[in-house]
Amino acid sequence: MRSLRILTCDGIRCAAAVLLGFSACSRAADWTQWRGPLHNNVAPEGEQAATKWSASQNVRWKAQVPGRGHSTPVIAGDLIVLTTADERSQAQGFVAYRRSTGEQLWLAGISQGGFPKIHVKNTHASSTPAWADGLFFATFCHHGQIEAAAVTAQGKVRWKKNIGPFSPRAYEYGYGASPTVYGDTLIVTAECDTSSWMKALDVKTGRVLWQQRRPQSLNWASPIVAELGGREQLVISGGHMIAAYDPASGQPLWTARCLTMATCGTCVWDDGIVVASGGFPDAETAAVAADGSGRVLWSNRVKCYEQSMLCHDGHVYALADSGVAYCWDVRSGREMWKKRLAGPVSASPLLVGDTIYASNEKGTTFVFQASPQRFRLIARNQLGQESFASPVVADGVLYLRVAEGRRSRRQEWLYAIAE
Repeated sequence: MRSLRILTCDGIRCAAAVLLGFSACSRAADWTQWRGPLHNNVAPEGEQAATKWSASQNVRWKAQVPGRGHSTPVIAGDLIVLTTADERSQAQGFVAYRRSTGEQLWLAGISQGGFPKIHVKNTHASSTPAWADGLFFATFCHHGQIEAAAVTAQGKVRWKKNIGPFSPRAYEYGYGASPTVYGDTLIVTAECDTSSWMKALDVKTGRVLWQQRRPQSLNWASPIVAELGGREQLVISGGHMIAAYDPASGQPLWTARCLTMATCGTCVWDDGIVVASGGFPDAETAAVAADGSGRVLWSNRVKCYEQSMLCHDGHVYALADSGVAYCWDVRSGREMWKKRLAGPVSASPLLVGDTIYASNEKGTTFVFQASPQRFRLIARNQLGQESFASPVVADGVLYLRVAEGRRSRRQEWLYAIAE
């Protein structure tokens, strides 16, 4: 495995990238941030993907990923970008690949040292990067701080800034929230029992444009911008509530008291309703009206703790921690069906057309139909021995970040799957 001890551009490869004009000019089919271009883990209309694969079937290419991380691939133009970390040298940064072949193009080092204690299932590169205005962005935790960084399509660091503290005491599980892009801003959160905040940064400079306090308690949810009630709303769960903010100013819009203290998944929405789930200290999934009334429409005791859910055509689809798949009516919460598959689960499901792709931690991806009528399994695919990163799709190619082996023999791979 290539060392991340330095984690900088390889001089020859970086120069080649510049000469060959590798760019990150966004296309409609790109996957430019956590939860994708539509912010809901739903592929754009007309997108397709293979439903069956293995280590030897329907593999367009596979690329070795240095270090360890749970971040989802981000795709813009010719590039696929991940964040990764080397736990031995305590280095964090970006790694980029050529989209067509999987060739590694550059490594961009951001920080070294100061790694905090984390949960055994977490990594020091669990936050998914984002792309906007020709730059790739990511957030990293080290030395008790959250650092945001921006790199160019050639792997050159444009800016990096420490933007706020993150130093939990009660549960040292590490950091995991992913930033989201809104216009010319990058919105970042960090929530724990010593400090909790949400900030918007200028994508060109990293300058803080607005900031907002959040409940001072443990939470790992990522913010997301949704079109609700005829306006854009920044929604986030956790702290015994689902809350909405004005993404342009950070000003609170409404709060609905529900859920538990700690959530990790990202809110989903449909028909003016926001749905979220949490797992500590209690398990609960809840739906609230996004009209400012604070009404909780329904709730249940299903636990989708680390993973997010999906909304599609008036229904919510989820693969719970236990490995049980559910379908609920979004307005009433009525259970349409449930089916035991296999857990545990950390990755979030992906919707392509009317097909759901849901991976568990053991590298098994279940492909099933998004239909409230009944559960219909299309395929069950195995790749690697470990899967925490959520699958993404672009231009008919499915991308999966998985790991093989254990301990010192553990190696991560990025697979491009296509028929």
